[in-house]
Amino acid sequence: MNPAEIVSGALSAPTEVSLWTMFWGAHFVVKIVMLGLLGASVWCWSIIINKVILFNRTLRDMDRFEQVFWSGESLEDLYVNLSSRPTVAMASLFVAAMREWKRSFSGASASFMGLQQRIEKVLDVSIAREVEKLESQLLVLASVASAGPFVGLFGTVWGIMTSFRSIAASKNTSLAVVAPGIAEALFATAIGLFAAIPALIFYNILQGKVARSQARLESFADEFSSILSRQIDHHVANERDRAA
Repeated sequence: MNPAEIVSGALSAPTEVSLWTMFWGAHFVVKIVMLGLLGASVWCWSIIINKVILFNRTLRDMDRFEQVFWSGESLEDLYVNLSSRPTVAMASLFVAAMREWKRSFSGASASFMGLQQRIEKVLDVSIAREVEKLESQLLVLASVASAGPFVGLFGTVWGIMTSFRSIAASKNTSLAVVAPGIAEALFATAIGLFAAIPALIFYNILQGKVARSQARLESFADEFSSILSRQIDHHVANERDRAA
């Protein structure tokens, strides 16, 4: 915005300034800031929509798997059905633990030494992997939520400095001259808040869903580990009886 534009704006100041007019009249640095924030906002909303769909699907799949798991179906049959396509987070834990279980019996002699610890380690690694999938791209929301207002403030400060330099060059302090430049500058902060507020809200919501899903996976892992522990004790007792 140069002094000639300000003087002409003062002579024919519009009664209403649209958002497009404020954007188009802003300094090119402020325009870059606005476009970057708008792009970040679109990116955040795409992540939010994708994550909401993912969490809803994950919740339904967990409910469905637990219903099948506790229905009394044989673990072997369930493993055979799921081993080729463990798409559900909870099913991935089950398949990983059962694979380690069956690997311990695949040799000539069954090995029970450290089997319980190996299964628990496999479950922990599987939980960490599934939680990492759920948390992917949430850092983008956190970054936009924390940095968005400051980026918008940078655009505002830059726009105000440019506006005041133009006002000083034109030597005209009329409100009709000052207001458009200040409004253009403040528009950058508004866009920064527009990007940051939804990102912050949904980041907290999605992090809560991650925590609840992790707790549910850990609860299932503990229960399934207890089932396998009883199976290990049963096999050990049988081995002792045969040895005796």
